Amino acid sequence: MKKQAVIGKKPLYIVLISVHGLIRGHDLELGRDADTGGQTKYVVELARALGERADVEQVVLLTRRVVDSQVSADYAEVLEPLSGKASIVRIECGEEKYLRKEMLWDSLENFSDNVLAYLKSQPRMPDVIHSHYADAGYVGSRLSHQLGIPLVHTGHSLGRNKRQQLLASGIKRSEIESTYHISRRIEAEETTLGTAVRVITSTQQEIEQQYGLYDFYQPERMRVVPPGTDLTQFFPPVGDEKKSPIALELKRYLSQPNKPMILALSRPDPKKNIVALIEAYGASPALQEAANLVIVAGNRDDIQEMENVAKTVLTEILLAIDKYDLYGKVAYPKHHKQEEVAVLYRLAAVSRGVFCNPALTEPFGLTLIEAAACGLPIVATEDGGPIDIIGNCHNGHLINPLDKEAMTATLLQTLSDQTAWRRLARNGVEGVRHFYSWSAHVESYLSVIRPLVEKTEPLTRMTLRRRAGMFRDRAIFTSLDLNLIGDTVSVAPFLQTMHTHRKSIIFGIATGRSLDDALIALKRHQIPQPDVLITGQGTQIHYAPNLTEDAVWARHIDHLWNRQAVREILHEVPGLTMQAKSNQSAFKLSYYINPALTNANEIRQLLLRNEQAVNVIFSFGQFLDVLPMRASKGLALRWCAEQFGFSLEKTLVAGVTGADSDMLRGNTLGVVVDNRHLAELSDLANIEKIYFSKQPCAAGILEAMAHYQFFADDNAGSAV
Repeated sequence: MKKQAVIGKKPLYIVLISVHGLIRGHDLELGRDADTGGQTKYVVELARALGERADVEQVVLLTRRVVDSQVSADYAEVLEPLSGKASIVRIECGEEKYLRKEMLWDSLENFSDNVLAYLKSQPRMPDVIHSHYADAGYVGSRLSHQLGIPLVHTGHSLGRNKRQQLLASGIKRSEIESTYHISRRIEAEETTLGTAVRVITSTQQEIEQQYGLYDFYQPERMRVVPPGTDLTQFFPPVGDEKKSPIALELKRYLSQPNKPMILALSRPDPKKNIVALIEAYGASPALQEAANLVIVAGNRDDIQEMENVAKTVLTEILLAIDKYDLYGKVAYPKHHKQEEVAVLYRLAAVSRGVFCNPALTEPFGLTLIEAAACGLPIVATEDGGPIDIIGNCHNGHLINPLDKEAMTATLLQTLSDQTAWRRLARNGVEGVRHFYSWSAHVESYLSVIRPLVEKTEPLTRMTLRRRAGMFRDRAIFTSLDLNLIGDTVSVAPFLQTMHTHRKSIIFGIATGRSLDDALIALKRHQIPQPDVLITGQGTQIHYAPNLTEDAVWARHIDHLWNRQAVREILHEVPGLTMQAKSNQSAFKLSYYINPALTNANEIRQLLLRNEQAVNVIFSFGQFLDVLPMRASKGLALRWCAEQFGFSLEKTLVAGVTGADSDMLRGNTLGVVVDNRHLAELSDLANIEKIYFSKQPCAAGILEAMAHYQFFADDNAGSAV
């Protein structure tokens, strides 16, 4: 629907810049490669939607001209009209052939000069330049300075987060630099953040957790404008859904296919927490009676040939279905087409079902919006984007993804109350139209843009000052129990200190708890997710903001580890009792130990005599953990130091029990926080760099910060 121009307001001329990938107005080659994904689709649809507005005079999307026989000749056309007022203009950018974005950095000045010449050749200058991604941000910053035109920027993804994910995947730092030029990208992002008068993001969480890590972070210049959804593709049921091929495919799995459907749709990723949903369903006869469960976790042919993470998740899905004997109740199709996603939502809506997103963290949640547009109520994680979506649309319920009983109860409640179900379904359809349609997106977008042109919003410019040396040059690692948990009064000033110095420190937690148990504890005690979460006594490492697991660490510690042999050797040792199954893992055997009958050293010697190279950890006066030789909290900490590049000499480590001993030793700045288990660390008392605090819990860590003058030379927390 076209909007009328406001009387007296000059229609806007907007230039969008998106340099890399393959951009055209029809038949977008989405997924062709890493550079031709959601961003290309977004900028074309944004240009087209803006061109429909009466209060927009002209929209030009500037991108790179590509002349290459390996791609369509469309990408060599200089001008491609999208509508009467919107067009794509392709500009020369160094080498003509198609190149991945990482190879374009040396050509961006050339592209910028050519864009400048193009703009000067036009009847008038644009009112606003809007750059997309770091490369366009670099170009936009130059043009903004040269022409005095306000720059608006959308990052789409950020280099600091990307580098962390690449490190977690096992790629070496040197290889990341040579392949991805990541430092150059991050520097371009800093330059852009220092220039842009507005940064547009999808969620508030993106502002705080991703942009908040940059030196030139200016939250007052950032605005949340959720992306638009194509309502011509996602709409309520029309009556023919049950005749579709995907509906027939689901019937193959289900003995009662007409039951309501609990639909979960995501890629096979541990963070999506699909196995927990299956376990919640499998443990509840009432939920099984009320609904079928449909799991759509990407496309697969042979699971054995898939990459490791997807293989592991899909295998766990199948094992969970088998464990609870859910055959005939759970559908898990191997293939679906992209256009069938909307049909799946409508099938679930027709069945009076529910869409469930149990992810551990969900930065935005596009599938939730798509499901809502199709008239399907949602039950979703209380972490991230779903908070905003349900808050706006009032079309579902938030859940703690780690609380399976609460997940079950919420699903049953949503399925059983038909009056409430109809209200939620109706609210979702109306809410998406109001908040997340393309017309709503453009309306919000222009409300951000127009005040810049009309100069009706004062712009406060920060004093741009970069930190000397590397970003986040120090770290604080602490155990969880008896440090951050145990005194609610002292933890608040500790967390405030972490926030104040967030630009200069990496904050890590190292615990013997499992990942799920640690996340539950953090949530219960309102402790924000750290940058690094080491769990299982050092057998697992996850990185913020998306709990990315360090898969290379898992492969590293697997060396010479024989879990079954260790278990058999210790099976009948007096004084050892296996802990609950929830405390065991692939790389950790956990026992209760009776010190009157045996001790950790005797266990260690027994295993060594039986040729088992392992690490034996005694803690809290009653727990004994057996790990691979390469695994411990201290070894995991040092692995992270290599990954992030921070110095051990600038790392404050806080521990309370024997499990923390090797974290505290060495070149780190150690503090043994006062607690009732000090005897386990008494042999550290004469080591120079280990301080014994007088105060317990987080107060003891703050005491150690003062003792070491940990932030004495840090200006990162100062106002800028």
